[in-house]
Amino acid sequence: MKEAVIQQQVADYLRLQYPDVIFHSDFGSGVKLTMGQAVRQKRLNGGQRAYPDMFIAEPRVNFVPPEGVMGCDTWSHGLFLELKKDGTRIKKKNGEWASPHIEEQHKVLEALSRKGYVAEFAVGFDEAKRIIDGYLGARRSGRRI
Repeated sequence: MKEAVIQQQVADYLRLQYPDVIFHSDFGSGVKLTMGQAVRQKRLNGGQRAYPDMFIAEPRVNFVPPEGVMGCDTWSHGLFLELKKDGTRIKKKNGEWASPHIEEQHKVLEALSRKGYVAEFAVGFDEAKRIIDGYLGARRSGRRI
């Protein structure tokens, strides 16, 4: 399953389960761009190549992150997710980053975390859903996917 499909699934999940939550998804993250478009996209994103795929603009006070999730234990400005398709390896067995691009993405997630956001990799829809539910709390609409 491609990252774009997971991104669509996560957007659909948010709309159904958390209809009051404002979120933004970076549609251009997986799209093949011409050289001119890529240069423009980079300029419009502050020169950052590794900006996360999704932002959930929902602050949390007294937020305790789920186990294994980076974040402050008292507050968060919002949640950034870098979505990866199922089976994507973030790190090699020796602990090194799986690729220079993933390392670059990690550095951006770390910088966002230091600024008061929860910022995580989510490998596959199920992990994204777990992180979102842990961050936003109980389902609001009662509907299940």
